[in-house]
Amino acid sequence: MKKISILIPTFNEEKNVKPLSEELVNMFKTDLSDYDYEIIYIDNCSEDLTRSVIRNLCEDNCRIKAIFNAKNFGQFNSPYYGLQQITGDCVVLMCADFQDPVEMVPRFVEEWENGYKIVVGQKTKSKENKVMYFFRSCYYNLIKKFSNVEQIEHFTGFGLYDKSFIQVLSDLKDPTPFLRGIVAELGYKQKVIPYEQQKRRAGKTSNNLYKLYDAAMLSFTSYTKIGLRLATFVGVICGVISFIVAIIYLILKIVYWDRFVAGMAPILIGMFILGSVQLIFIGLIGEYILSMNARIMNRPLVIEEERLNFETFDIEKENQHEF
Repeated sequence: MKKISILIPTFNEEKNVKPLSEELVNMFKTDLSDYDYEIIYIDNCSEDLTRSVIRNLCEDNCRIKAIFNAKNFGQFNSPYYGLQQITGDCVVLMCADFQDPVEMVPRFVEEWENGYKIVVGQKTKSKENKVMYFFRSCYYNLIKKFSNVEQIEHFTGFGLYDKSFIQVLSDLKDPTPFLRGIVAELGYKQKVIPYEQQKRRAGKTSNNLYKLYDAAMLSFTSYTKIGLRLATFVGVICGVISFIVAIIYLILKIVYWDRFVAGMAPILIGMFILGSVQLIFIGLIGEYILSMNARIMNRPLVIEEERLNFETFDIEKENQHEF
């Protein structure tokens, strides 16, 4: 019997983890009854009662497992690490807030059985804030245009991954992983299934402007060269313009020596423009250096504080629970 793993990263999802578990268990009873399963929660140091709820779920069902991180290691490291801890023949990565529809899982499995090693969900519609959806679309279009890797537009990581691809992730040993880019760059032939993203069922998202910017910069510095090349292009263009303006001013001063008074304004304007351009690109280059620095330090993805239900259990214990 094939085994399907479900990986769910959590952070302050106390109102969502129990109903999500119930829906997933019911789905395996009805739609995927021919498969064994495990549900793994990897908690990024929640500050509410999420861990208590997960503990209770693990006590009631030995197929529900948990990894508790020692601290919050970020929205990318924790899921990436969790993917490497699964024991199934494939794994479905999904959010805990119900924005990723549970009913998509059987469709993923069906395409997996058809031979696809990677089956991902692509948001074609969303019930989230329309302004945010618009800005996300602009971001994906920008990355898609400048990246040398064909990115999957509106792909959040929600999808099914065969264990052979999980081995690729394990061998990669990337301390700053960006799964969405890795799937596009190193993944097998993919099946993309469109879906409408639902509203969060309960709680508030932990994504803020800083986290969204961090995600954008990680993708930008990992999969585009345009930032560094743009600095060179803009520098050359500004240099050429400055040279032309200097020649024009010199000619005007020679021709109209007594009447042409340049003053300090052109010099100040030029200084401010060039200074602003330099600061922008120094910051952009700094983003690349930060990305390189994180990879050079090669720190672990996460540090575990505790695991639940990962130990081997015998058949008698398994039969004591209803699934």
